[in-house]
Amino acid sequence: MPCPAPDAGAAARLAGERNVWLCTVRANGTPHVAPVWFVHDAGRWWIGTDERAVKVRSIRTTPRVSLALEDGDRPLVAEGTARVLTAPFPPRVVTAFHEKYGWDVSAERPGSGARLLLEVRTLRWLLAGTAQ
Repeated sequence: MPCPAPDAGAAARLAGERNVWLCTVRANGTPHVAPVWFVHDAGRWWIGTDERAVKVRSIRTTPRVSLALEDGDRPLVAEGTARVLTAPFPPRVVTAFHEKYGWDVSAERPGSGARLLLEVRTLRWLLAGTAQ
C-alpha cells in the first residue's frame, strides 16, 4: 500500500527538490549514503542508476532504505523498501525525469553498465517539517 507524502507542503517539496540522500546497507552491514536525483509519485521514489553502483548491490542484499531531503532545517525523512528494475522503464517515470531534469534516465553511460531504475515504496515518514 503506497504511503503518500504527509501533507501538501511535503508533496510540493518532493516535486521540486533536486536531490535526496539515499541510505542503503552494504552486505557487511555498514551504511552507504549517496545523493541522487529522484522523482516521487504516489508514495514511490524513482531513482536512476548504473548496474555497477554500490546502492544496487546493497539493495539486492538488503532492500530496506532511508531517504532524506537535503534541507536540514525542514527535514523530510522516509523509510522504505527498494527493488531494482531493468529496462524498459515505466514511460511516465522516464517522462517525469525528463521534465524535472532534462535527462533521459534510461540512457546508458559508456563504461557504467546497463541502466537500472530503483523503485522505493515509502513505508513510513520519520520527520516532516521541523528539525528536532
